[in-house]
Amino acid sequence: MVDKLAGANLSEADLRHFETEGYLIVRGLFAADEVEALRRNFAEMHAQRSIPGCFEALPIEEARRQGSILKAYPRMMHPHRVNRLSMDYMLDPRVMDILAALLGEEPIAAQSMFYWKPPGAEGQALHQDNFYLKVEPGTCIAAWTAIDDADEENGGLFVVPKSQHEPIQCPHQADPSQSFTVDEVDVPEGLTPMPTTLKAGDVLFFNGSVIHGSYPNRSKDRFRRAFICHYAGESAEKIGNGTRRSITGRAKSSNGRTMREAGRAAPNSPQPGRTESTYGLPVSPFRRMPRKRGDFQIPSFSCFVIDERDKHISKVYGLLNLSGKRQGLT
Repeated sequence: MVDKLAGANLSEADLRHFETEGYLIVRGLFAADEVEALRRNFAEMHAQRSIPGCFEALPIEEARRQGSILKAYPRMMHPHRVNRLSMDYMLDPRVMDILAALLGEEPIAAQSMFYWKPPGAEGQALHQDNFYLKVEPGTCIAAWTAIDDADEENGGLFVVPKSQHEPIQCPHQADPSQSFTVDEVDVPEGLTPMPTTLKAGDVLFFNGSVIHGSYPNRSKDRFRRAFICHYAGESAEKIGNGTRRSITGRAKSSNGRTMREAGRAAPNSPQPGRTESTYGLPVSPFRRMPRKRGDFQIPSFSCFVIDERDKHISKVYGLLNLSGKRQGLT
């Protein structure tokens, strides 16, 4: 297993390892105080019990009655849309620099997730991320940040080295007693899943075709929390169900950023609780742009921002608020 010490530039050996094995571990990319800030941040979000479009948690007693503790600690989807700190860490320059080196081009942030994986939680069956993100051409890259120490006991991640050279598989049904997701792919002949033992603050980067997954958390009292983001290269023409070719307009926001909107522009009239950018598109902090359905295909990730002043935090799908600092968040 090849690791990379935080703060150092990626070497040719690192790049070759990522190319041949499909993954790279960067040790200690985030310091202990940064990891603790993320823990507190997501605990505060979870205390709300529900954030529309992000997660909805049941009381622990009800989750246990229904047979899965994960119903009390569901994964949070796209927390960057509702939480500034999630946005900051998704776009952290240290992460973006590594991604640029691995991709060989500017990265585009596609999505964020937070997993709790409390003691007793199911795992996630072996899968390939680009089956879901559908990046074309090329693939996506995951940045999997350990918020707790992660090992085999508490359901740490397994990867299948060299599986990035395999085609994307059509999944079969997973074992619901072992996996909270329904899809599972097979390990190709001659390849073997390998555990990744991570310390809190380590970041595992892996190719979107790499087969990976985890087993249940069999520890008595150890969470296995993780902040996971996916990225593509700026040359990607397709992410999700939409294409970069569907981009129909460009305009400048009030702070000088350029926004490219995929699909049809929303009505110019303001809506309650919203402001407007200088070109008439409604702007709502921490929310996606409302998207109209018509005779055109709307991507899953509806827009991205380009900030020519700071290319490391330049392009983000699913964002709209352009009125403040650092991707429009105030």
